Amino acid sequence: MRQMKLSKAFTLMESGPVVLVTTHDGKKPNIMTLSWTMVVDFTPVFAITTGPWNHSYAALRKHRECVIAIPTVDLLDKVVGVGTCSGADTDKFAKFKLTPVSGKHVRAPLIKECLANIECKVVDIVRKHNIVVLEAMAACVDTARKERRTLHAVGDGTFIVDGRRIDRKKAMASKLPAGL
Repeated sequence: MRQMKLSKAFTLMESGPVVLVTTHDGKKPNIMTLSWTMVVDFTPVFAITTGPWNHSYAALRKHRECVIAIPTVDLLDKVVGVGTCSGADTDKFAKFKLTPVSGKHVRAPLIKECLANIECKVVDIVRKHNIVVLEAMAACVDTARKERRTLHAVGDGTFIVDGRRIDRKKAMASKLPAGL
């Protein structure tokens, strides 16, 4: 085995799905791209990592809600674009031609072009590590969408795209929540 720089170790594990997180600051909606996400519990509880360096963070802290929108590979250039400009001076919905859709539980908009959207409320912020813990309030998926492959950031400007799905539900049945 070959040693690698410890500063690059995160690229070995960062490959969770890239998401777009929407917020609303009371005046306007915004979108940020995130790749640091985690499933915390089946209930469902999620965690994202973000902080004051992101324009949306203030709205997330103040209004304690957001939408996790899950884009697919055909939206890669929009996802990268959203993540490389600031909502402080850019209307990202207009610039990247993304359609905001009203949610049922939060003011932050869903994104019509995404495969799925999860409306969330903030239940905790672990400031030492900039971890925002979210509880899902509603989730929807676009079952008519043909492209379903999600993106996974490696952390070095490259991405991995989902491949074929391998089914082991029977073997894992004792560990899965009822109804899956």
